[in-house]
Amino acid sequence: MPHLPDVVLWSIPAFVVLTALEAVSYRIHPDDRLEGYAAKDAATSIGMGLGSLAFDALWKIPIVALYTALYELTPLRVPVLWWTLPLMLLAQDFFYYWSHRGHHVVRILWACHVVHHSSRKFNLTTALRQPWTSLTVWPFYVPMVLAGVHPAALAFCSSVNLVYQFWVHTERVGTLPRPLEFVLNTPSHHRVHHASQGGYLDRNFGGILIVWDRMFGSFVPEGERPVYGLTKNIATYNPLRVATHEYAAIARDVRAARSWRERAGRVFRGPGWQPRPATAGPAGPVEPVESAEPAARAERPAPVHPVQPGRAA
Repeated sequence: MPHLPDVVLWSIPAFVVLTALEAVSYRIHPDDRLEGYAAKDAATSIGMGLGSLAFDALWKIPIVALYTALYELTPLRVPVLWWTLPLMLLAQDFFYYWSHRGHHVVRILWACHVVHHSSRKFNLTTALRQPWTSLTVWPFYVPMVLAGVHPAALAFCSSVNLVYQFWVHTERVGTLPRPLEFVLNTPSHHRVHHASQGGYLDRNFGGILIVWDRMFGSFVPEGERPVYGLTKNIATYNPLRVATHEYAAIARDVRAARSWRERAGRVFRGPGWQPRPATAGPAGPVEPVESAEPAARAERPAPVHPVQPGRAA
């Protein structure tokens, strides 16, 4: 197994410089159409990012042990060569798409990922607002390990994907040339992903490539100006509450549930899932049954009206 660089570690200076430049740009050229920066929000995002480094180091212990055991069990081996590495990156990006999509449509997974969407701003510090409970991600990459990809190579590919996504968290870049917009995840596509309007919910899950969204029906282009944050925003800058608020909400809903079916729905259905209200019949009220409607965050797209996207840097 050849030595692969720590992409995230080497990218930290670039993160700092680019964030500083973006923040200064809002001072020099403010734009009322854009969200810009707020000191408390940016501090929370940075704090969440630093906390995620510590917690990720903890979660890596059981995950690496499991991946290593699976890697030793499979007879397959994929060597790390100049031509296999791009294929590994492509495969990792494909499974990232399904991991990301799954973390939007299953509530217990959403409880982890909601952290990243909890800011009402959209700037480069938003990219740093990472969860502290990323233990839910590992199952989506098991197929790569079973196919013979070394866990260290998988970690490298995941780091490249994470670093790529840093720059798409900005309003200072409008749209890129059409061929790039068609293939890559760009700031325009990712602004849609972070928006809370019904037509934008649960769209544009791609990491590096946006082609997966085009292939699997989850792509929506940027039209109306995004409104960032959650459908029900949280009024806190406390990192601990930001990291755990959805788990607390799940616990409250499970305690209040009136049947095991409802309890399961509160955990494993969509983030906005609600059981149907109890109805009264000849024998009196009956137990609530699950709603046939999808979760609030999984509404179907509504028509949007194009407006000018964010100013290009």
